[in-house]
Amino acid sequence: MATVSPPWAYTLQLPHDPRAPRIARTTLRAVLRTHGMTELADTAELLASELVTNAHRYSDGPYMLRLRAMEYGRLRVSVWDSNPDIPAPFGDGVPSGPPGDLAERGRGLHLVRLCADNWGAYRLGDAVSGRAGKLLWVECDRHA
Repeated sequence: MATVSPPWAYTLQLPHDPRAPRIARTTLRAVLRTHGMTELADTAELLASELVTNAHRYSDGPYMLRLRAMEYGRLRVSVWDSNPDIPAPFGDGVPSGPPGDLAERGRGLHLVRLCADNWGAYRLGDAVSGRAGKLLWVECDRHA
């Protein structure tokens, strides 16, 4: 029987910098190694990297990566940025499918939806707290 570790969460504030996705990946791997969840590292790294890259590309301010342990070996990765527009792959309804062969953008978040066990998004509109924008989140878990 596996022991359940206490819940934990980490938040990494990132400046609007092209090195942010690499910093996010490195931090994520260290956190998962610390908590014995290395089997999630490859998928979680892809998911976090795409979400942070999206935040860098489509917002002009800082953004945040949050890693949170959920029940039964599940990890939630979320990224907040200041742009309130929720991208099509995370928006309401079913997306039209993967981007065309000649599309220059749009593959990253499509991959996120394919690789994540669960995903979602919501707008944050509280400018008073400084959290206006959006939050994209994904989950991955240990598959039995």
